[in-house]
Amino acid sequence: GWIKGGEGTKRKRAARFWCYPSPSPSAACSLPNPDARKKKRKKKIKEEEKTMASPYGPSSNLWVLLGLGVASIFIMTRRMRRRALKEDFGAFVERLQLLPPPPPAPPKAPHPLSGLTFAVADIFDIEGYVTGFGNLDWARTHESAARTAPIILALVDGGATCIGKTIIDELAYGMSGENKHYDTPTNPTVPERVPGGCSSGSAVAVASGLAEFSLGVDTIGGVRIPGAYCGILAFRPSYAAVSTLGFVPVSPSLDTIGFFSKDPNVLRRVAYLLIQAPYSGLRQPRNIFIADDCFELLKIPTSRVTRVLINSVEKLFGKKLLKHLNLGDYLSSKLPSLKQLQNGKKNGDSKSTLFSLAKAMQSLFNHEFRNNHEEWISSTKPALDPFISAQINRLADDSLALDCCQSAREESRLALNALLKDEGILVLPTVLGLPPKLNAKELSSEDYLNHTFCLSAIASMSGCCQVTIPLGLFEKCPVSVSFIARHGGDHLLLDTIQTMYAILQEQADIASKSNFSKSSITNEESAEIAKEKGNVAYKDKQWQKAISLYTEAIKLNGKNATYYSNRAAAYLELGSYLQAEADCSSAINLDKKVSSCKITII
Repeated sequence: GWIKGGEGTKRKRAARFWCYPSPSPSAACSLPNPDARKKKRKKKIKEEEKTMASPYGPSSNLWVLLGLGVASIFIMTRRMRRRALKEDFGAFVERLQLLPPPPPAPPKAPHPLSGLTFAVADIFDIEGYVTGFGNLDWARTHESAARTAPIILALVDGGATCIGKTIIDELAYGMSGENKHYDTPTNPTVPERVPGGCSSGSAVAVASGLAEFSLGVDTIGGVRIPGAYCGILAFRPSYAAVSTLGFVPVSPSLDTIGFFSKDPNVLRRVAYLLIQAPYSGLRQPRNIFIADDCFELLKIPTSRVTRVLINSVEKLFGKKLLKHLNLGDYLSSKLPSLKQLQNGKKNGDSKSTLFSLAKAMQSLFNHEFRNNHEEWISSTKPALDPFISAQINRLADDSLALDCCQSAREESRLALNALLKDEGILVLPTVLGLPPKLNAKELSSEDYLNHTFCLSAIASMSGCCQVTIPLGLFEKCPVSVSFIARHGGDHLLLDTIQTMYAILQEQADIASKSNFSKSSITNEESAEIAKEKGNVAYKDKQWQKAISLYTEAIKLNGKNATYYSNRAAAYLELGSYLQAEADCSSAINLDKKVSSCKITII
């Protein structure tokens, strides 16, 4: 301390220790070393004398301390802002309110969406607000919207309240949900993993309970994928079933407005209002096709998903509805345009058709995206994410024949409509497995992108309607499955979800408490899959292949009379009468009700 004397300045120890400014609180005060006390005191006195001799005096220290204080306040303010943003899980770009009209007086019925709140992705226009499109440069170079998108007005007129605009992937181009401009919305179920994109904020707003439903855009999976990663329902209607006026186009041949909700009743109410479908009795599917080759892409145990599905269907409808299908094989003969895209190259793997369809979707998406936004990108030179920029430029050099891509789109719609007809449901995974971790290298890998697009391209290219259904947790992460109905079959798909959702969640809860591994599928389930594949081969007149598959089923479960009966029918087609007779005898011995060996495939 300093004490002012009569003739000068006298230095005096003020305490047993000295306090020095320090960036570390733990190091702010330290006891002096007794052996070095005198040296430290002399050094300190010299430093203080120099400071007093300075033309600025001790005030220079004051400015340093003041600067440190201001910096600390700035850092704390930033931390508090970040914490405040996290209260809404970083889902929103802008909070606002669009209030519905007053409810009608009784005895008139209330508005269909009365009391519900919803959010919209920042790709839709709202009068007086700039549509940001997930990029700060886009927001800077565009004016506020002159009118509100018709779909938003329809929801507000239906009784719902719009509470804000949500974050999307940059230019709606990605599918991870990560955005360097606005930060990545936090996945409420697994905060250390991505929420999925491109409609990440809308999915997070619903998953966190901030809104009862929300709107997003699904071009190549932008609603279905975040629905799967956040563990909520996500619905992509049939192509062109919902108006796309009043939003920024991404790829017009593929763009579809989709919605999220936790509640199947809310999802159905919103969908019925927007697709303008009349309410009627619940319809039930007559065929449920399991795409076995698509489930082979899963990176989690297949049975964790298929067992929930099979058990649920059997409890509600019985076994007769379930059919197994190799979707790639089915589509390969129905999509001749894909063979042109493959340049005549043949691949024995049935999944090659799915990869080719995904490649056609990527090419179409990229071409139309560039067609809409290349001029703005060239003139503005926005600060794009390097990965997105590289994808746009790479795909521009690798674009396939557009007429073949468009033809494949039409052919895939005809093929799936022919398969599903009016009362069929196709079941496949929504995504490959668990949501990737934030900033994971996997997100930019070709393998991850190509395999994910294999699954999303089926509905995107055919224009069929699809819904993502959560099936509980596996390793503390959301698991899901997807149902697809033909183009225009939205009514059936929504009714099927309404009917099956409760039993699916019940079975998912049971499965979540079970231990699964890659080999956890039962022999009986494997035998049924082999039998169904044998049936497909039999119908394609591939008798020897059918016999091999029926034999595989018998090895897995030799107590099922149907397997022997079906193999006998295949043997008869080849003229192998002794083997057919032996199988008929085995079938009769296993099931006394079998009075004769039937050739009909069961």
